Amino acid sequence: MKIAVVGANGQLGTEIVKVFADEIVISLIQSDIEISEIGSVKKAFAKNQPDVVINTASFLNVELCEREREKAFLVNETGALNLAMVLEEQKIPLLHISTDYVFDGLKKSPYEENDTPNPLNVYGASKLAGERAIQANCSRHYIVRTSGLYGHAPCLGKGANFIEKILARSKEKSELRVVDDEVLTPTYTLDLARQIRALVKTGGYGLYHATNNGSCSWFEFAREVLRLAGSSTRIVPVSSKEYPSEVRRPAYSVLSNSHLASIDLDRMPQWQESLAAYFE
Repeated sequence: MKIAVVGANGQLGTEIVKVFADEIVISLIQSDIEISEIGSVKKAFAKNQPDVVINTASFLNVELCEREREKAFLVNETGALNLAMVLEEQKIPLLHISTDYVFDGLKKSPYEENDTPNPLNVYGASKLAGERAIQANCSRHYIVRTSGLYGHAPCLGKGANFIEKILARSKEKSELRVVDDEVLTPTYTLDLARQIRALVKTGGYGLYHATNNGSCSWFEFAREVLRLAGSSTRIVPVSSKEYPSEVRRPAYSVLSNSHLASIDLDRMPQWQESLAAYFE
């Protein structure tokens, strides 16, 4: 199988390249393809004819998306549309990464694939627009929503991940205050990459949720990080109101891997198990 990975040097893209190491991998970074430009997308696939394209490219800095709405939609919607149209013409399947932020967090139980999206911020709205562009223009598609990604490769749009930030702060302070009223599922990029590999081997196109299993607040996640790191830094749960933000975020954005489970393909471990594996 020949795989093209768009955003191959990013946090998730790096792991995808690794898990497909026994296949033919075409690694595409921003200097190779600019998804917001249709000409660049056509050029990137003019010679390379992969069996599937995996798109991890995204404008994902949530705060910047609020301030740069036009750019957010240019990358997250128009970029997705460009890939969809070019790959549909060439009859190449597209796997596209989306987000838990398409939901508003009011449900208070894990979101399934058939739940109605209602994004609270520009990032979520632009990613949802990208999903719909793909669904309307690419018949052979997988859309994979995920949540709270972390991995050993740096996130090009955000820098250090949550774990690294907590560990850095724990070395500087004797006490950390972490939000306890936003609940999600932290997801290890290596697990997600392995899940993506299993999914594209099936040919079962459609919309999927793929996160580690279970859920926690940011406080609970940070507490487990410090425990695994052997840190004695005290950690205190606080309300998100203590950290005012220009961005509205869903207070609850846990996803259920319902579609994967229905085809006996949910390979995602519990989040605590994956966090321990990250430290190993």
